[in-house]
Amino acid sequence: MDFVFHDGGRAAAGYKGMTGDCVTRSIAIATGKTYQEVYDSLNQIAQAERTGKRKRRRSSSRTGVFRRTYQHYLESLGWRWTSAMSIGSGCRVHLRASELPPGPLIVKVSRHLTAVIDGVLYDTHNCSRGGMRCVYGYFSRP
Repeated sequence: MDFVFHDGGRAAAGYKGMTGDCVTRSIAIATGKTYQEVYDSLNQIAQAERTGKRKRRRSSSRTGVFRRTYQHYLESLGWRWTSAMSIGSGCRVHLRASELPPGPLIVKVSRHLTAVIDGVLYDTHNCSRGGMRCVYGYFSRP
């Protein structure tokens, strides 16, 4: 799979350094929205999150966003989730251009979200593990 370094517009928005913002970056890249717009929208949705004994913190666009939060945001934009794995099924789809559909995708892999557009991986690092990384599922536009 071809790889293109892309920070999602993080530097252009005035942010420096690296952080755990893969959700914000991948959504900005795949949707074409600005990094700051996605950053603010995710943080706004996170304000409604509840905390408790098991979930002690809220989502943060900078350090990590919980799945329910980014799924709610993407569904509000009209994106839909397609599962590529079920319990006990094993890995059926890998992070390879030949195994993913064309078009802009936001791909969920273990502990990471990345953008794939027409078989090209856009991220700050090549997370494909040589095409062997298992895909849990992906968001796409209908």
